[in-house]
Amino acid sequence: MANPLAGSTVLVVDDAPESLRLLVDTLEKEGLRVLIAINGAAAIDLLDHAMPDLILMDAVMPGMDGFTTTSRIKTDPRFAHTPIIFMTGLTESENVVQGLEAGGVDYVSKPIIVDELIARLRVHLANARVTRGSQVALDYTGRPLVALDDQNQTLWCTPLGEAMLTAAFPAFAEGRTLPASVTIALGRLQATDLAARATTRIDLEDGHIEFTFMGHQGSGERLFLISKASDNAVQRVLADRHGLTAREAEVLLWISRGKPNREISEILGISPRTVNKHLEQVFEKLGVENRASAAAFAVGTLSRWS
Repeated sequence: MANPLAGSTVLVVDDAPESLRLLVDTLEKEGLRVLIAINGAAAIDLLDHAMPDLILMDAVMPGMDGFTTTSRIKTDPRFAHTPIIFMTGLTESENVVQGLEAGGVDYVSKPIIVDELIARLRVHLANARVTRGSQVALDYTGRPLVALDDQNQTLWCTPLGEAMLTAAFPAFAEGRTLPASVTIALGRLQATDLAARATTRIDLEDGHIEFTFMGHQGSGERLFLISKASDNAVQRVLADRHGLTAREAEVLLWISRGKPNREISEILGISPRTVNKHLEQVFEKLGVENRASAAAFAVGTLSRWS
């Protein structure tokens, strides 16, 4: 039986290292992609680059607390339907009401009971999918997107996406069907690299076209971002937007495509240890805590640039 949580993205906002470790381990075992922010300001910054399916918010944090952070997040229309669950040791009714008034949909008490947390995640993620559906993707009509069903048939695409696919594959204009080699590659991508929002590249006579798996938008509906650009151009964008060196931008690009350090070292001709050092610098410059968050920054930057 398929895991209903697999493939969804959860942003965890918590300033306690022990709590973060527990939550990351628990959620990743459920097949969830986990983003991390250690305070409210970091969460708001990360949300400029990522669209999580659900947010777990610590209520009590130094500086901007969880209630204020949630209120700020809910002023952004993109997150109007994103469920936010509070994690708190505050169980007085006024605290619960405060969380709901700020925009939360539920709360779990600390210390976290894992089974209860997972059960609540299942309910709220299912509700969010129904509410959001494919309309979220249609809000981005200025971006090149294509949605496929489980049989790799095209469900819909944005005008820019259709133009790019027709230019790359002229037969697409007739039946909106992608070549078998492309659908096989996309099926493999979304099956194996859900946690990384990874990218696959299809070589063409005049260059290449890239598909980045953006997630599930509904039952059996898989969304891909399309781009056509050289790696050098992509790396320059990442370097310029985030103050990275050329090598750091290369490492971040391959991280966003789901490559482990060993493969990146082979691609770039450097040692895995050197890759890790570059990755540490990337984390520091982006202000993130893990690979998934760094990949989210990269994908968010490149999707807006595309």
